[in-house]
Amino acid sequence: MKRLIYLILGLVGLGLGALGAALPLLPAFPFLLLAAICFGKSSERLNRWFLGTKLYKNNLESFHKGKGMTKAAKRRIMLFVTLTMGFGFLMMRRLFWGRVILAVVWVAHLMYFRYGIETIPDAVPDGKPVAKPLKKINLETAD
Repeated sequence: MKRLIYLILGLVGLGLGALGAALPLLPAFPFLLLAAICFGKSSERLNRWFLGTKLYKNNLESFHKGKGMTKAAKRRIMLFVTLTMGFGFLMMRRLFWGRVILAVVWVAHLMYFRYGIETIPDAVPDGKPVAKPLKKINLETAD
């Protein structure tokens, strides 16, 4: 029964993650992370399949391997969370402490994504980083 629940949650996460990859305001990352965790606990075969998909590799692989996230992925997640929490903030007109708590969580979220998760360079299709290497300067010949 437990494996079935993980399987269903994984499929829901996969579906929402696929939507998030296509829609600009819905983040793919948290839903794909949910799918990876749930597939890992429910089915070895499904987990291997998911880890081999382009959806996983483009959105989650670098974070899962401990390398960090691209600036674009961070921006998408922070934008979605800001819009979602902003909506919640507007709905709590009469709940002062609810607004305070939501604001503190929002700031903590932004700080964590800004400073707690390493930013890695975006890659071009051949897999090489976009950033160009710095030129070496020979200080011995400089005037």
